[in-house]
Amino acid sequence: MIIDTTEVQTINSFSTSGFFKEVYGLIWIIPILTLILEITIGVLVIVWLEREISAAIQQRIGPEYAGPLGILQAIADGTKLLLKEDLLPSRGDIRLFSVGPSIAVISVLLSYLVIPFGYRLVLADLGIGVFLWIAISSIAPIGLLMSGYGSNNKYSFSGGLRAAAQSISYEIPLTLCVLSISLRLEIGRNDQVVLPYDSDLDSSTVDIVEAQSKYGFWGWNLWRQPIGFLVFLISSLAECERLPFDLPEAEEELVAGYQTEYSGIKYALFYLASYLNLLVSSLFVTVLYLGGWNFSIPYIPILNFSE
Repeated sequence: MIIDTTEVQTINSFSTSGFFKEVYGLIWIIPILTLILEITIGVLVIVWLEREISAAIQQRIGPEYAGPLGILQAIADGTKLLLKEDLLPSRGDIRLFSVGPSIAVISVLLSYLVIPFGYRLVLADLGIGVFLWIAISSIAPIGLLMSGYGSNNKYSFSGGLRAAAQSISYEIPLTLCVLSISLRLEIGRNDQVVLPYDSDLDSSTVDIVEAQSKYGFWGWNLWRQPIGFLVFLISSLAECERLPFDLPEAEEELVAGYQTEYSGIKYALFYLASYLNLLVSSLFVTVLYLGGWNFSIPYIPILNFSE
């Protein structure tokens, strides 16, 4: 039997390219898993801090038995919710009721794609990075409306309407703040006040952080746009439905808002989406106004009075 050497080389090249594709696919999973680990740790820390601070304000002990200083209490609560029965409303729309929590979580998780944790520690450095976050976050109200409507409950439906109206209302000042930072970045590059009509605004999160690092601590956008910082902070609190913007989940009026009929893992998804949104909003405040990953706070020497 005669073996053609060219055919053998072709087969070897195909097998080698397939091997490299598999290796590249495995390597690409590593930063995604790292990001998921960082997000999980961040959510655990936020839940623990909120409970400890609330306990201190209300003169309570707070969580202390689950793990060291009670830091694993969130994992214990999540495990408990996973083991609870998943109840479904008998007269509700089951498809909308089931898909709503998933949309709320996925829309928040996709926002982490454009957040830079370091100079090269970002999954997707896009030119429309911040605007992509605003576009993705605008999908979450659809999930809340689906949850409220699918529950077939007047309290849930009113909470879903409130959540959607509040989120859409505060996205407008949020977008204006991001637009002002993008205009500031573009004007600083072109050294002109009026931009040409064919100019594309750069809203890359990495470029925004690097533009602030040129002048150190005093180059932060916090000092250049203090009113924009306050507006962005207030709008972020409203997007996260934190106090005093907790009208969609008003316990005195709507029981639990759009979450009234939920239990088990679906309720846990809403709980997770709330803290994920709080974390991503804090990260974007840091990226846009507080210099990002550059720790440029000036060193202030401590006077030695013993001399």
